[in-house]
Amino acid sequence: MAKTKEVTDASFDAEVLKSPKPVVVEFWAGWSGPCTRLFPVLEQLAVEYADKIDVVKVNVDENPETAVAFGISSVPSVFLFKDGERRISVIGVGAKRYFEMEFAEYLR
Repeated sequence: MAKTKEVTDASFDAEVLKSPKPVVVEFWAGWSGPCTRLFPVLEQLAVEYADKIDVVKVNVDENPETAVAFGISSVPSVFLFKDGERRISVIGVGAKRYFEMEFAEYLR
């Protein structure tokens, strides 16, 4: 069972911006090969750091309002939000270790 959760235009505010925990958001599309390759990496992060962060996905084709609001022009785009603010942005695919280094401050 997937540990990442789908978030929509309607639920983004409540699930991400108002979350008490930091939230890693992947903006993705079903037609994107890099997004497919990134999925297992984010699943691993979601499992290993479930007590520290939430990991969610926003399909940019199905949720254009959120994609436009955050200026998404390339997928995958992975943002970390804390206290309603975008704190970290990563564009493209990376290994699990890369994301652990990028998000280290929030994974302790």
